[in-house]
Amino acid sequence: MANVTLNGLERELIEHLGAKFGIAKTKKLKIHVVRYADDFVITGDSQEVLVDEVRPWIEAFLAVRGLQLSEEKTRITHIDQGFDFLGWNFRKYSGKLLIKPSKKNAQAFYRRVADTISGNKTVKQADLIRLLNPMLRGWAQYHSPVVAKQAYSRMEHLMFQKLWRWSKRRHPQKGADWVRKKYFHSIGDRQWVFAVPVVKRDGSRGLLELYQISGTVIKRHLKIKAEFNPFDPIWEQYGEKLRLDRMWETMRYRRRWSTLYVSQGGLCAHCGTALTDETGWHDHHLEYRMHGGKDTLSNRVLLHPHCHQQVHVGRLVVTKPALF
Repeated sequence: MANVTLNGLERELIEHLGAKFGIAKTKKLKIHVVRYADDFVITGDSQEVLVDEVRPWIEAFLAVRGLQLSEEKTRITHIDQGFDFLGWNFRKYSGKLLIKPSKKNAQAFYRRVADTISGNKTVKQADLIRLLNPMLRGWAQYHSPVVAKQAYSRMEHLMFQKLWRWSKRRHPQKGADWVRKKYFHSIGDRQWVFAVPVVKRDGSRGLLELYQISGTVIKRHLKIKAEFNPFDPIWEQYGEKLRLDRMWETMRYRRRWSTLYVSQGGLCAHCGTALTDETGWHDHHLEYRMHGGKDTLSNRVLLHPHCHQQVHVGRLVVTKPALF
């Protein structure tokens, strides 16, 4: 509902500024709106324009729709002082923009984790780990596109302290060394890992360990060209390459590419020569997705990058290999 209510905000704001300042000057003001549900950020080159023109217009825009700005969340600030948005802090340090998990987000998450630990004083260690792991994994992966290593390390330190107290409280008559050996283990080169011996589904024995937040791979966000239009056929190849890069770390897509590779006998569906790590490959949709093509394996083939370019430039038809 929030998306529907705020539809037209950026377009109408730019139209308002264009009518007042002219199109050329409005472009120089670099006014941009970034919106997610009912949260939005408006950026611009002039604080004066943001204060005197943009904010009053936004207030009027919302009032017509029965809404108003949150005084608690609304402020006008310089990028050097930074601001929080969607759990991240955006701030320039010596002219360089860094995006980090916000302090409020980290504090709120830790309170949630701490409450979970405190609320499960008597459960088995394995059950506590199973409760915590989805929370830890979700939080860590949400922040994986930004500068999060320091926040990860800080969170792990706080959690260790909380789990150490949880462990000692369960055995007040035991010494620290006994508690450490019971609840914490060495795994590889890592010491003091909160883990417990378990029997796996296949009958083998192993350790069920707490998710390692600091081990989460930081994957920088892939920027999209401003002029990219997913519904324009001339951008189809760019869109497929963008999707390929984003899906590379996803195990589900690696399995699908493996299936396609085997089904094609390890050969490019266009030129018929070998697909290797050296040549690389692109994931091509036989019927373009913008034309209604599905994301199923029956509508996809692997091509060499240069073959993929030839197919798009020459509007060539590629058929599914007979081995499929």
